[in-house]
Amino acid sequence: MASLREPSPHTRDAVAADLPAIVAIYNATIPGGMVTADTSPVSVEDRVSWFRAHAPDRRPIWVVDDEAGAICAWLSFSDFHPRPAYHPTAEVSVYVTESHRRRGLAGFLLRQAIERAPGFGLKVLVGLVWDHNEPSLRLFGRHEFRRWGHLPRVALLHGVERDLVIVGRRVAP
Repeated sequence: MASLREPSPHTRDAVAADLPAIVAIYNATIPGGMVTADTSPVSVEDRVSWFRAHAPDRRPIWVVDDEAGAICAWLSFSDFHPRPAYHPTAEVSVYVTESHRRRGLAGFLLRQAIERAPGFGLKVLVGLVWDHNEPSLRLFGRHEFRRWGHLPRVALLHGVERDLVIVGRRVAP
């Protein structure tokens, strides 16, 4: 794995003005069919309620700015399930703009998520990854996420039935 380039990345809580950049990074992953279940681009307006469902003190969205001050990566903690018994569990999503991939940003963000999750009242982190997305499965595996579930052919993505893998790990209190 490539090492991080200097200076080391720094996360910050996303603000509403960051939403267009977050959406642009997300939308750039859709045509490849490797990362998301969306099959066509989403608008900033489509993502406003998603953004508002996050809060820096319990379900943050973090961004990383590059040397020029542009957002190059983001991570979100989302509710795994709305029922109260699941509140100690969050789904983690990580996205990196293509020009900044293979620099260790996704791993950096996952390490931050693992370390800081207990401060948000979390005990468990999960990820939902397409079975054919080997780079993401390796990324999560390097951070001690294990395969907790396999849902065969649960999605139709660009005309192909796809399997979903649920990865998870407990985080230290």
